Amino acid sequence: MAWFPAFNPCHPCSSAAIISAYLVKEVTMKHEQLTGKIIEVFFEVYNELGHGFLESVYENSMRLALTQAGLFVPPKKELDVWFRGVIVGTFEPDITVENLVILELKAGRAIDPAHEAQLLN
Repeated sequence: MAWFPAFNPCHPCSSAAIISAYLVKEVTMKHEQLTGKIIEVFFEVYNELGHGFLESVYENSMRLALTQAGLFVPPKKELDVWFRGVIVGTFEPDITVENLVILELKAGRAIDPAHEAQLLN
């Protein structure tokens, strides 16, 4: 999930790529109902706060809004990273929802390629 100045599909800094994948009917997402609710809450938070805040402000707001929407948002905790049957490190996601979906928040003008790599892993 990324934070941008405005949602405008024509704007180069928009989240159009993220949202368009959600809107295309051929795409079936795992936990589609849950991810749909998360995206709805994201837009509520963004429309209320706008742009320009630190990532921590958006994170705290998302945690509050997701909880108020009736979703379970546990406290932050590290997750083990496994490679070939061995724990090789840990990862602390920004937000976990219902112990099913990990949200990695970014506050910026655009998604950097390094952020894309982090989201894929």
